[in-house]
Amino acid sequence: MVSTATSWAGFNVAVCALRFFYGITLGRTAMVDRIPYARKRRQLPVILSAEEVARFFAAVPSLKHRTALMTAYAAGLRVSEVVRLKITDIDSGRKLIRVEQGKGGRDRYIMLSPQLLVVLRAYWRQTRPAHWLFPGQDDNRPLDASVLQWACRNARTAAKLGKPVTVHTLRHNSEYPIIPSHRPIVA
Repeated sequence: MVSTATSWAGFNVAVCALRFFYGITLGRTAMVDRIPYARKRRQLPVILSAEEVARFFAAVPSLKHRTALMTAYAAGLRVSEVVRLKITDIDSGRKLIRVEQGKGGRDRYIMLSPQLLVVLRAYWRQTRPAHWLFPGQDDNRPLDASVLQWACRNARTAAKLGKPVTVHTLRHNSEYPIIPSHRPIVA
């Protein structure tokens, strides 16, 4: 007997087909509830050490990209949330970042750490963005998410990190924020 492994996604496609067949085609709706979906195994996120974080950020040559990646890291933001930040979303008085239209279209506030505030102020003093905190090539548009993902891939390669590092990885590392202070933010 030959056994072949089926992926989680492939198995759930078969489950969907069976549920459709029994529920819609045969009209046996009670049978549909007896056909469960497979649960995807949850993997632990990649966690970077303090030394790896420092090497990673040191490998980002662009001030704008480095500051945006540090913001994703320190605040635990998604890439789409980072690139859509406006100057007015940073509330330094209350130490909050306003995230508009995050996942699920929800607005929320994120704590702004004192270390990130120092980084953002240094960035703002040097670049003076008008509307978007991280403007794209055209100042009227935000930085494209793919540009930030590209900068992240290049920094990972330049830092010679053996772990997979994405902007989403940085988000998961936000529980252990270490903003490197040995290298000034201004290049």
